[in-house]
Amino acid sequence: MARSSQLHNRLFLGRTDEQFRTLRDRQLSQVLYWRFFVNLALMLVDAAMFLIAEATVLNVRTAGVQFYSERLGFAVDTTLYLVVSACCWIWSLRTVGIYHRHIMGDGYQVNILPVKGMALCWMLHCTLDYIFGFRMPLRTLTLMVVAGWLLTAMERIVSRMFLTRSRDAGQFAYGTVIVGSPKGIGNTLRFLGRRQQLNYRPVAVCPIRFNPETGLIEADTDIEMLEWQISANWGDSLPVLEYRDQDLAHRIVDMNAQTVLVADELRRYSDNYNIFSVRMESSGLEIAMLASAADTANHEFQIRSIQGVTIITQRLAQYTPSVRVAKRMFDLVVSSLAIVCSLFITLPVAIAIKLTDGGPVFYTQTRVGLNGKPFEMIKFRSMVTDADKLKAELAKQTGQTNRFIFKMKDDPRITPIGRFIRRFSIDELPQFLNVFKGDMSTVGPRPPLPEEYERYNTLYATRMLVKPGITGPWQVSGRSDLSAEESEALDVAYVQNWSIMGDIHLMFRTVGAVLSHKGAY
Repeated sequence: MARSSQLHNRLFLGRTDEQFRTLRDRQLSQVLYWRFFVNLALMLVDAAMFLIAEATVLNVRTAGVQFYSERLGFAVDTTLYLVVSACCWIWSLRTVGIYHRHIMGDGYQVNILPVKGMALCWMLHCTLDYIFGFRMPLRTLTLMVVAGWLLTAMERIVSRMFLTRSRDAGQFAYGTVIVGSPKGIGNTLRFLGRRQQLNYRPVAVCPIRFNPETGLIEADTDIEMLEWQISANWGDSLPVLEYRDQDLAHRIVDMNAQTVLVADELRRYSDNYNIFSVRMESSGLEIAMLASAADTANHEFQIRSIQGVTIITQRLAQYTPSVRVAKRMFDLVVSSLAIVCSLFITLPVAIAIKLTDGGPVFYTQTRVGLNGKPFEMIKFRSMVTDADKLKAELAKQTGQTNRFIFKMKDDPRITPIGRFIRRFSIDELPQFLNVFKGDMSTVGPRPPLPEEYERYNTLYATRMLVKPGITGPWQVSGRSDLSAEESEALDVAYVQNWSIMGDIHLMFRTVGAVLSHKGAY
């Protein structure tokens, strides 16, 4: 690996600026080439799905329809109408950002963005039909758009599988050099290995460290630790670039890389990071950074310059009064419908619990809610009546005394009916009463016990800045199979990134998680 480092360090010697620009332009052209054709293929397939869907709906509901513009006095061929409608669909998807290069393989975004595109396309169709005066029945128009969305969603599942497999083979991905400490590089390699939807393909690493005496970034020479981190977290060996700030960008370009992924050491908003990023970006390289879950990922920034001083203001749009009111209305509607529609399940379950051992049907427990305020959470009782007394002993036996969320497989406290209702998350249904009262939200981090809340560090305590929810990010991402670290990171990230559309998406994913039973115990 050291020889590989020396080889790449010599590649830049003797190259003129003009030769370097020519090399970089050729590399960027190759990237733009495959990006263009991948996006073109996706657009054509998306358009085809929409054409099939709307043609089917028209044939079923309005066979032989003629599109005659009463307002403008001319007829439009049905085929032309379908093609224009498909173009509206593609424009809507492009407007919401589904063809962005970081979105192509991201399952979350690929699932939620078409819903936004569907709403935009529906409004566009209504506008065009009104302008031309086609008198298309609103129900038919709506069915066309919804059917187009459904077919496109199914097609996108297949497309995402193809893109993920292609990226595993090194295609449709961006050559990436990881810069950071040996440990940070190892953590980043492990992260990339688990996130197949990301389009970063490591081609080299550059170990660095911060020198507190000089306040500067310098090369980290602990190659033995670096090799161990690469072997443990990636498996295959990777070339090592020695950090030299003057020509590092050119040597990264020599690796045919497009992205520099900062793992750690370079702190955002520091002079070291600002100088480093300018050097990389001036050579046509993209800067990416792995940030904390509590980082300002979803903030709206406004930059102002006043008499030579730059002032940056930021805000999270989801915490404005209007969005908070909208979420409360959303919770009221969802909880009301859930309470009424689930009666055919909750009533038989309540009778079965009562008949099992004669104990109470409901189990109430003090939990901590918004801003640390305690409340009584309601669930169907799924355990024996003295379950709380047995918890401390079981926590010691399973080594979970310091874990915020206590979970164990084959928990002896669970009753037979309790095992069934927990498997399908039926025990959670009474919590919609808490949502209706305002103690909880439909979607959010799970409410902790008071003793768990007392052990929260400053970072993890930020999860209490939103109302706890019945379902949340960790429930749909593996539930009890997740490590404590992964569960905590998902909850903290939710505080930064939640939105009503995101909550709706998490609710749909909850259905899949419940049906698959993954991590449910």
